[in-house]
Amino acid sequence: MLFSSSFKHRFFSAFRELFVHHHGSLEFRAKILALFISVNMENQEDYYELIENIAMDIYQNDKDRANLLILTIQELVKKVKDNNGLDVDMLVLHIQNELKVVPRYAKKIDTNCLRNLLSISKDKDTISYQKNILEFLDKLKTDTLKE
Repeated sequence: MLFSSSFKHRFFSAFRELFVHHHGSLEFRAKILALFISVNMENQEDYYELIENIAMDIYQNDKDRANLLILTIQELVKKVKDNNGLDVDMLVLHIQNELKVVPRYAKKIDTNCLRNLLSISKDKDTISYQKNILEFLDKLKTDTLKE
């Protein structure tokens, strides 16, 4: 498994704004992936093997950045799961607000990689919800890039 609990990754995760180049971009990607995972409370751990592959593709085999992305996703999903000041609606709001401030982030919305994650969900309602999220993200990306 790519992800490790090393001190270095935890340290960079805690201080990502100071030490990680393009931390905003990394966090935006994490929010997109966390949004998709958070709507499926049953099989969340099953996503991380595919997420590791996605992270390695995004960061072109840079294990440190891929691990930071995974840690950030896990932190966000845990906050949603624990109802710790974040829920699915807040994630959507954060994504929308970040795109207003930094429209180029719309290029980082990759619904094709999210479609690959649909196979993990088994519940029809969850799958439907995730498909709605995909449609929403596609529209948000298209609308933002038009502006």
